[in-house]
Amino acid sequence: MYTPITDESLDSSRLAHYGQLVQDLLSQTSPEEWIGDLWSIYSGYMVSEKEAGYNPRCTEIFETFRELVFFFEKAQRLTV
Repeated sequence: MYTPITDESLDSSRLAHYGQLVQDLLSQTSPEEWIGDLWSIYSGYMVSEKEAGYNPRCTEIFETFRELVFFFEKAQRLTV
């Protein structure tokens, strides 16, 4: 029997794939370690930023960093 693919089934499939990607990411190390690593990366970036000069995307880069930290904090709450 032919079953047309609906937008809902595409969304469900996409969400399942995203879930698998997140599970793979979190299986590498704990959310706490991800947060620590992100702080190390961002701190290193800020140190090199002083040497490299002004970056007009500095605000956007910080916002990306912040959202990643928030993501791992939410993931940490889910695992407790």
